Amino acid sequence: MIEKLQSIKARYDELVKLLSDPAVLSDHNLVRKHSKERARLEGIVRAADEYERVLSDMKDAKELMGAGDDPEAKEFARGELDELEVRHAELEERIKTLLIPRDANDEKNTIVEIRAGTGGEEAALFAADLFRMYNRYADGRGWKIDVLNSSPTATGGFKEIIFTIEGDGAYSRLKFESGVHRVQRVPATESQGRIHTSAATVAVLPEAEEVDVEIRPDEIHVDVFRSSGPGGQSVNTTDSAVRITHKPSGLVVTCQDEKSQHKNKAKALKVLRARLYDQARAEQEKEMAETRRSQVSTGDRSAKIRTYNFPQSRVTDHRIGMTLHGIDAIMGGGIDELIDALATDFQAEQIANSSQ
Repeated sequence: MIEKLQSIKARYDELVKLLSDPAVLSDHNLVRKHSKERARLEGIVRAADEYERVLSDMKDAKELMGAGDDPEAKEFARGELDELEVRHAELEERIKTLLIPRDANDEKNTIVEIRAGTGGEEAALFAADLFRMYNRYADGRGWKIDVLNSSPTATGGFKEIIFTIEGDGAYSRLKFESGVHRVQRVPATESQGRIHTSAATVAVLPEAEEVDVEIRPDEIHVDVFRSSGPGGQSVNTTDSAVRITHKPSGLVVTCQDEKSQHKNKAKALKVLRARLYDQARAEQEKEMAETRRSQVSTGDRSAKIRTYNFPQSRVTDHRIGMTLHGIDAIMGGGIDELIDALATDFQAEQIANSSQ
């Protein structure tokens, strides 16, 4: 760990020099890039400096304990050493956490896709409930939501809804939400009062920049058509809806929420870029064969991650075995406790893996 810290300190010093170099200062992109890296390393460097001071003080205390015959001095050194050993252990744990490789996507905006699963109309209503939950969560954090595409049902549900969430650390907080969300409750359409189980899938993708994914014009086929709402009624009298097919991957994206064809195309490209980026990341992670819990770390959307039980007013996250009560508050956007627990669990696993 000492060698790694020395390497980081050397890189930090190099960045400080680069950021005073006129050639670098004249390039806005370089300044931004180096400034972000320096800010990221600064906390590690400060902790490393304190760690070195503690090691030096521990050495001095041990030497004092072994020198001379003054019992009071030795007792004082013993007390100092006890305190320093506690601080040494605290700093080691903190540095291990700081040294965990950061997800390069954590600071990005995110695209969330919610789709009704098993359960028919009740699943579509639950998909709408999940959308409202994330909407309220985003509002509470001062994030902005923009719906890219939706397929509403006549009863107020969604067969599918895709939206962006823009704000600091949006992806870092929501990336653990990918997976199958299951609901147990009595549907509004149930006359016998029986509890039904339905599901919706959530996909959370980091928004990709154009520099992350290049989409050439000859790789896509664009269709335009007239937008329609639930029940087939016309929403628009012009061909403003856009469907983009990415030929190499076969991915198809449709956007029809805007009245402008140009805006719908831009939104469709945003979703396509995010899906291609997510696809490339999944392939890379598969090749690296990282030993991580799939539901938390890779956002596998094929398995049940959480159950919302309305009759018992509880929510259970199956990945970490955590159950919370007060389902109304959770559906109202109060999901921080769940996200904090998932993030802590994932971080602990990363620390364990890095020490193997």
